[in-house]
Amino acid sequence: MIEARRLHILRAVADHRTVTAAAAALYLTPSAVSQQLTALEQETGHRLVERSAKGVRLTPAGEILLSHTNIVLAQLERAEAELAAYGSGAAGTVTVAAFATGIAQVVAPAVARLAGTSPGIRIRVQDAEGDASLPMVLDRQVDVAVAVEYRGAPPADDPRLTHVPLYAEPFDAVVPVTHRLADAGEVPLAELAKDPWIGPYPGNPCHDVVVLACESAGFQPRLEHSSDDFRAVVALASADAGVALVPRSALRGMDLHGVVVRPVDGVAPTRRVFAAVRRGAEEHPLIRPVLDALREAAEGQLAEADEGRPQGVGAG
Repeated sequence: MIEARRLHILRAVADHRTVTAAAAALYLTPSAVSQQLTALEQETGHRLVERSAKGVRLTPAGEILLSHTNIVLAQLERAEAELAAYGSGAAGTVTVAAFATGIAQVVAPAVARLAGTSPGIRIRVQDAEGDASLPMVLDRQVDVAVAVEYRGAPPADDPRLTHVPLYAEPFDAVVPVTHRLADAGEVPLAELAKDPWIGPYPGNPCHDVVVLACESAGFQPRLEHSSDDFRAVVALASADAGVALVPRSALRGMDLHGVVVRPVDGVAPTRRVFAAVRRGAEEHPLIRPVLDALREAAEGQLAEADEGRPQGVGAG
């Protein structure tokens, strides 16, 4: 008989590619993970992993078992959800990991909504970028991730996760008030090819959006200054240190003195934000209200955003 907890360990090893990284994600020791993998191989009668200096990879038998693992673990999530619903236990704690702007835009409003509609649900929030929050969901460190699509992200049809679209928003160009394009109604990205740039660090999903947008415009941005804090990015732009692309929602309520904010000419780069849970957990009586509240909060934020966009001080 195959133990489900060993299947979870197998998936963690497949996701993280090393026993050490999988052990850290699961709060186990590497030796414990290795022992469980050995036991799983004994249970199945097949060698499931191959170790090398570069890490661990699944054997063909391991890949077969992994495909069934995703189905089995999703079904166990559904079983837990149905049992919780049967017990009508709409009281408990749900942990949500989200990036900073996502917390401000949808998570905090969702927490406020739930206080009125589902007072038995307690939300714990953790600040984490999208590329970190999705592994946290898969490793059962959190229940819900609010993340951004990025290169290498699990696709919407990933068998391990259920995606709930929340909102999409454009990036606006942020340039110093002294910039040659400060008076333009829209900013063509190709016109910024020779400017110094300010942007997030590699690994941040927004870094990918900026780089891909510039590549589509025919150039590689010369990133001279890096920060994952958009307030710092705008502050550097106001100091005439360079130009930037910033998500529109991140600019709301920000001090825009010294910069001009303009839409991008043509097809604007966009970040798409979604919530993700382990597949099968979406109908859990604690998680379903959280997903509904996040979606409602996103709809409210989009309605507010349609009323206008920041134009920046000195916009003329």
